[in-house]
Amino acid sequence: MYNVYKIVTFKLHISSTKGGTVLSKDREFLWRRLHSLLGVIPVGLFLVFHLSLNFTAVGGEELYNNSIGIMELVPHWLLLLMEWVIIYIPLMFHAFYGIYIAFTATHNTKRFGTFRNWMFRIQRMTGIFLVIFVAWHIFQTRVQKALGTAEVDWNMVAEIVDNPLMLAFYIVGILSATFHLANGIWSFLVSWGITQSKSSQKVVTYITMIFFVILSIMGVAAILAFAL
Repeated sequence: MYNVYKIVTFKLHISSTKGGTVLSKDREFLWRRLHSLLGVIPVGLFLVFHLSLNFTAVGGEELYNNSIGIMELVPHWLLLLMEWVIIYIPLMFHAFYGIYIAFTATHNTKRFGTFRNWMFRIQRMTGIFLVIFVAWHIFQTRVQKALGTAEVDWNMVAEIVDNPLMLAFYIVGILSATFHLANGIWSFLVSWGITQSKSSQKVVTYITMIFFVILSIMGVAAILAFAL
């Protein structure tokens, strides 16, 4: 009778352990889905908007200042609410969970030198760098404005990139952001089951790389406009 009790208890323990493992995997699957989604909507959409707004710098100081001045028409409390709900909170979740993925993911580039494996590695590397870059960029711009020490305008950005090292830092940051978004869109479409066949994934690879080039040109042209 005692042996039967031990067997039943052991089986229940195994079932409970397996159930916990399944729930844990399901939870991680959902977190990764959310991480992928937020990277595109709204974080990715904001990046496109931000780079498009900055691209007006190519037209000169007056055009740029007038373009970003439109945001001042939004009530301050509403602008803060939008920034936190649409940008900061989704960005922080995507960044922090992305760091967890970066340090727990297994890279196969040494054993399998395939294009996609390298894209996977670069995606994680740019993600880690972007945490530093975005934090510093927010500190130099939004935090300084909040403290009342500076205004976010042409002169602020021009002063930042007047330093060659800072200009290089921003160029690398822009290229990292555009690549991370473009390759992230590819991953998003695959992980959400939108592109399942190899042919569709290949087509999307070309489309996202073109998207990366266009966004990169816009971003780098804009930052150079402040520096010249």
